[in-house]
Amino acid sequence: MTLRTKFILYLLLLHTVFVGLSLAVFFFYPIWLFFLESLFLITLLYGLRLINSFFGSLNLIKTGTKFIAEQDFTSRFPEVGQEEIDQLINVYNKMIDQLKNERIQLQEQNFFLDKILAASPSGILIFDFDGKISSANPSVEKILQSLKQDLIGKSLEELNKPFCQVLPEIETYQARVISLAAGRRIKCQRLEFFDRGFPRHFFLLQELTEELQQSEKAAYEKLIRMMSHEVNNSIAATNSLLNSCLNYKEQLNLDDQEDFETALKVIISRTAQLNTFMNSLAEVVRLPNPKLSPTNVKELLETLEILLRSECQKRSIDWHWEIVKTPKLVGMDKIQMQQVFVNILKNAIEAIENKGSITIKLGENEQGSFVSIIDSGKGISSEVQAKLFTPFFSTKDNGQGIGLMLVKEILSNHHFRFSLESDVGGPTQFTIFFQNH
Repeated sequence: MTLRTKFILYLLLLHTVFVGLSLAVFFFYPIWLFFLESLFLITLLYGLRLINSFFGSLNLIKTGTKFIAEQDFTSRFPEVGQEEIDQLINVYNKMIDQLKNERIQLQEQNFFLDKILAASPSGILIFDFDGKISSANPSVEKILQSLKQDLIGKSLEELNKPFCQVLPEIETYQARVISLAAGRRIKCQRLEFFDRGFPRHFFLLQELTEELQQSEKAAYEKLIRMMSHEVNNSIAATNSLLNSCLNYKEQLNLDDQEDFETALKVIISRTAQLNTFMNSLAEVVRLPNPKLSPTNVKELLETLEILLRSECQKRSIDWHWEIVKTPKLVGMDKIQMQQVFVNILKNAIEAIENKGSITIKLGENEQGSFVSIIDSGKGISSEVQAKLFTPFFSTKDNGQGIGLMLVKEILSNHHFRFSLESDVGGPTQFTIFFQNH
């Protein structure tokens, strides 16, 4: 039963008693009945009016509470001419105006923050209280090479990426540079903020690869130029002298002539190899800008299959094709990209050694058209992967660290993204993502 109903019942009961008393008075003082009934009617009407006024204020409060619960901050109440109620209305209207302004300010701030996050070159991963990703900006998609919808609602462990497995090891307010495959390096910083009194954490991810690569490139270019200049000058003079010395072998004893000639030829051969090595390094530095032309990637790889078929047959390596979707013509420097594919395929053959398979996968996905070269070799550890594309690093006994260095330089000049995925004991997959012509 509502409070209004109780008040009305109370007035009816009270005036019923008054009616009974009036009837009693009627028998003794009939003339007073008219005045009593008039008085009762007036008090009843005035009581009902007071009830309506009182409960009008309560209805106002009830309606205002409903508006607030529904977050309707646009409705305001007009004054009704009663001082007490008008004071209440004025307080309510001021409160609603303040809430409305705060809500607009909050929406503007959120809109501004969303714009900043979207435009930020740094990747930002924000987590909820359960450690699930609640927000990710576009830069994160590029760094993690995953779409936003594939990140939201998942924990780092559920993403199943080696890079994401390292992030939980970073302490709050600490930063670490993490090296990834294909020579990528990411600066990761873990921070926190308070939401409703409880801490939530987020990561700032900054791609350092390009800046570090430019710095490294400038350093090794300068070193190579200086070394090439000094070595070539020295070798030219040395070989000239050594060849001149060969003319003096006739002046030696017959028994010493052969040893003398052999020793000089070995030295000449070694200096020639050194000269070849320096020329190879210089080629990386002097690599010309690519001359792009529409190229059929499948046909290009088919010619390389013919070129390497003999070596694959000798090692019992099978060659497989997996055409998900034939890529469109790709703008590339055909000669330079042949060098890239030859280097990758030779590395794949050497990784397999004997009895295995190489799979060429062509297709398109959300990141564009691509080609993947997959070998069934021994795999590569994460530590080695992080160093593979650094200058002069090689896992081969007599390696010079130039092949993958050249691959990286050519792909960078073409603006082709690439990735290397491998586990020890498992297959290795080198993927190149193209820009369609």
